[in-house]
Amino acid sequence: MNKPTQGHKQKKAMNVKIQSIHFDADKKLLDFIENKVGKLNTFSNTIIGGEVYLRLDKSGSNDNKIAEIKLKVPGNDLFAKRQCNTFEKATDLAVEALRRQLKKQKEKTMP
Repeated sequence: MNKPTQGHKQKKAMNVKIQSIHFDADKKLLDFIENKVGKLNTFSNTIIGGEVYLRLDKSGSNDNKIAEIKLKVPGNDLFAKRQCNTFEKATDLAVEALRRQLKKQKEKTMP
């Protein structure tokens, strides 16, 4: 019989919904995003879930990949939107912005 290890809480995986608008994102990109957004759980245990929207800007520039991420947290939801030349880079920057927002929120709630 397996005994639970003491002192180790198992983090519940965050429910992340990913929508690619007007194109089909490949599995590699979806896995990358799910992994990146899921890691935000390490900065806050209050995250209820996340929504990611991927879209292509119709401008002629190379920086036409947009990643919008909304985190559902008690109180106000957190949001970040970044536009880059790849969805991976845009996701990285948006996740970093959300990490900073989570950190700020945590500092506000701590005495």
